[in-house]
Amino acid sequence: MFQSYTVKPFYDEMFEEDKQPKPHYRNFFQLLQHFSEEELREKHETAQLSFLRQGITFTVYNNNVGTERTMPFDFVPIIIPPEEWEVVEKGMIQRAEALNMFLEDVYGEQKILQDGIVPRNLIEENPYYYEKQVKGIEIPLKNHIFLAGIDLIRDEHGKYHVLEDNLRNPSGMSYVYQNRYVMRQVYPEFFAKHSVQTLEHQMTHMHQAILDHAPATQKGKPFAVLLTPGMYNSAYYDHLFLAQQMGIDLVEGRDMVVKKNVVYMKSIRGLKRVDIIYRRIDDDFLDPEAFNEDSTLGVPGLLQAYKNGNVAILNGIGNGVADDKAIYAYVPEMIRYYLDEEPLIDNVKTYLLENKEEREWVLDHLEELVVKNVGASGGYDMLVGPHASKEMIEIFREKIIESPHQYIAQPTIKLSRAPAYQGEKFYPCHVDLRVFVMRGKETNVLPGGLSRVALKEGSLVVNSSQGGGGKDTWVFKKKEEGGDS
Repeated sequence: MFQSYTVKPFYDEMFEEDKQPKPHYRNFFQLLQHFSEEELREKHETAQLSFLRQGITFTVYNNNVGTERTMPFDFVPIIIPPEEWEVVEKGMIQRAEALNMFLEDVYGEQKILQDGIVPRNLIEENPYYYEKQVKGIEIPLKNHIFLAGIDLIRDEHGKYHVLEDNLRNPSGMSYVYQNRYVMRQVYPEFFAKHSVQTLEHQMTHMHQAILDHAPATQKGKPFAVLLTPGMYNSAYYDHLFLAQQMGIDLVEGRDMVVKKNVVYMKSIRGLKRVDIIYRRIDDDFLDPEAFNEDSTLGVPGLLQAYKNGNVAILNGIGNGVADDKAIYAYVPEMIRYYLDEEPLIDNVKTYLLENKEEREWVLDHLEELVVKNVGASGGYDMLVGPHASKEMIEIFREKIIESPHQYIAQPTIKLSRAPAYQGEKFYPCHVDLRVFVMRGKETNVLPGGLSRVALKEGSLVVNSSQGGGGKDTWVFKKKEEGGDS
């Protein structure tokens, strides 16, 4: 099965350099040998069909035309031993805590700016900084980050690094569940021999974290809704899944109204007061009276209700100022500044192109580096130097010279790889991991998270919109916990 498979020069999640399976993959590898090529092919096709039947799709936009696609699924899981996961979990809790303290600070006293740890211009000139809308507002639990999606990668030595922080509307949690569901349906043999941490109580934790944000003015049992832009949004399946699993109403902006600075949901029984909005629409579209006046997705008067403390909005308004790719470079310093701790999981080295010396060095080494637009996501407006044409390198050179503040550069890390199987053979593909941190009165980290895989051979881009797919992620239980997943 793995005769043509190559490990070097990358860190491989499953294999040692001599192509022997790592200790935590040995059981899986042995079970794999029992399948014939025909069985593997059939199971692969069954898995893809399962996604299609359940309507698990996302939308890819090209020239303003949307195409529905199913998320490609790969059955070889990413397996994480418990002692390794413990470090990841602590590192993610630490990072989310520091980022939340940073948001509370920049919308409050701004001590970190006064002390010169983070340059003031990176905040004040940031398009996601909503000073006049949010500054000085008291929010429940002082918590701006109810849900963080933090993307991790491993380098050629197997060391974890944070690639980026997603603190606005991180998506993909539904795929974690569906990857596990399909895996259990199509490959039940694997679960009998492995003790995998379960996902089943995580939605209860998430729902509780939402209810923990009830405003001080709220009486009785808090009423929460999930606000979606609607069925044409690329992540609509994610919104629908989460609302159903938590048992909360899925609403659009037109389903709500603000009266006397209180938010209500329209229902067949009349108006029902809304205490907490888990929103999946961007800040700009939340309230046409306060942000983009052309928005038809939001609720007029919502910001005023928020300012008056009558409704909680999760994640907080203005979080984009903390997950900007230029701010990312300062997160290790934030951890030292606010928590007086060393980062448990560090950043990828990042060059800030406003700095003249760093910019000149980067312009001389573009063919070796990855360049990203600080405001873009999903793999757009990005240069992967070693894979780029001379023309593309020159285009990015011009972009950097014209708008240096708009870009950052990072070394091309030899991203770790794992085997993928797409109906014909096993071949190595680059992977990353989105870890979900849920924060209410307590903090919970979803065990495992969303493993994304660059299914095109040789590709470094794991985003589903650019041809990437998903894998199930297993965190093994500690030995003493025993039991089955």
